[in-house]
Amino acid sequence: MATIFTKICKGEIPSYKVAESEDYYAFLDISPLALGHTLVVPKHCEDDYIFNLDEATYEGLWIFARKVAKALKAAVPCKRVGVAVLGMEVPHTHIHLVPLQSESDMDFRKKKPEFSAEQMKQVSEAIFAEYEKL
Repeated sequence: MATIFTKICKGEIPSYKVAESEDYYAFLDISPLALGHTLVVPKHCEDDYIFNLDEATYEGLWIFARKVAKALKAAVPCKRVGVAVLGMEVPHTHIHLVPLQSESDMDFRKKKPEFSAEQMKQVSEAIFAEYEKL
């Protein structure tokens, strides 16, 4: 059964793409903690637990996420890019990359800010442009 993230990777569901490789895809979270909150997923894996991934997919995912995080930090003013692996809400391994000004910005329980489609489009394009430079 295809997950929503599999459908996003295949282009069946629209997303704000920020980076893509043959095996991985990164896109903005539609319920972000901050503008630029990005999800990084393996395209060809529907396991929901990151530690169940085979070694090559696991390592490749982190290498891709690192490059995306560098692009994110270059595009979105922040002190750090926070990383979280929760995986409880969508049954597909994914890494959260969140631009941080403070540690409290990483609180998934807080009320989510709202951003316009234009803001999401602009930030996704900015991150994508930075990713392409790396």
